[in-house]
Amino acid sequence: MSKDGAAPVRRTRRGSGAVTLHDVAKLAGVAPITASRALSSPSQVSAEVLRKVTEAVSRTGYVRNVLAGGLASTRSRLVAAVVPTIAGPVFLQTVQSLTEALGERGYQLMLGQSGYVNSREDALLEAIIGRRPDGIVLTGIMHSPEGRKRLLAAGIPVVETWDLTPTPLDMLVGFSHAEVGRKVAEFLRAKGRRHLAVVAGDDERARRRHGAFCEAARAAGLPEVPVKRVPAPTTLKSGRTALSELLGEHPGIDAVFCSSDLLALGVMIEAQSRGIAVPGQLAVVGFGDLEFAADLQPALTTVRIDGAAIGRQAAQFIVERAEGRPVDQRVIDIGFSIVERDSA
Repeated sequence: MSKDGAAPVRRTRRGSGAVTLHDVAKLAGVAPITASRALSSPSQVSAEVLRKVTEAVSRTGYVRNVLAGGLASTRSRLVAAVVPTIAGPVFLQTVQSLTEALGERGYQLMLGQSGYVNSREDALLEAIIGRRPDGIVLTGIMHSPEGRKRLLAAGIPVVETWDLTPTPLDMLVGFSHAEVGRKVAEFLRAKGRRHLAVVAGDDERARRRHGAFCEAARAAGLPEVPVKRVPAPTTLKSGRTALSELLGEHPGIDAVFCSSDLLALGVMIEAQSRGIAVPGQLAVVGFGDLEFAADLQPALTTVRIDGAAIGRQAAQFIVERAEGRPVDQRVIDIGFSIVERDSA
């Protein structure tokens, strides 16, 4: 029984159980055709019926299949991927390898941009689920309660990426952002840096990295770490501005951990404009190991994530599930590495 005393909905899922229109109708106490009419032509049913069906949809997370009924039972060979931004280069390697790996198996990729707020992801997910792709690849594990409900109810194979949790929605391939933060703090401390600072985007994954970074510095007995948060997606300009503000408030900082390589580039340019030697006076560490990182002067020390491996594994997960094969290991930690170059 649920908390409100209602019997749970029995689900017959594709792979792990999809909520159907019949489930909604049963919960609402109406015929399936009445439930269908309430969803497609609400003006043709009574206010009471509409209320019951709407409540049943809300409770189950059901999303109406917008494809023709005859097509719903066949595989679409379409996979949807959702990324926060297509402007930032950090996810491009994953998208490219995902596209190629799916293409080799006869699947096509549909790409959506969610931004960094759950409301936009929710609207995008509703549109995607309604078209019943063979799989959905998501960036991160932080979804709204409504988004999680819809994904679980849809019965579509889901792979969360670029993050780590022991309790994924379905399948997951990624790494620990908290561990990244801890390891970078240890790296800088080993280099003799004591006055650390953070410049980070205001998204959830960056917050977990810099939160763990600050905790590790505190545990090592270092001074409190000042943090400058900037809007995501992050830019070179926001890196310059953040360092300028940090130096005005904390002129003694000797190392900065940035939540993206673009921020780190902005920090390095601002330091150069002020005559601050990198790494002599200020060590800089980025995140992402973008193509330009090794070619800077000095070359940027950064955290490398194997985005291509994430894309390939996500494709393998989706194809195995879509073709009815079991997935024994549903969570894969691909790890990360700190690439030491001249900036730190």
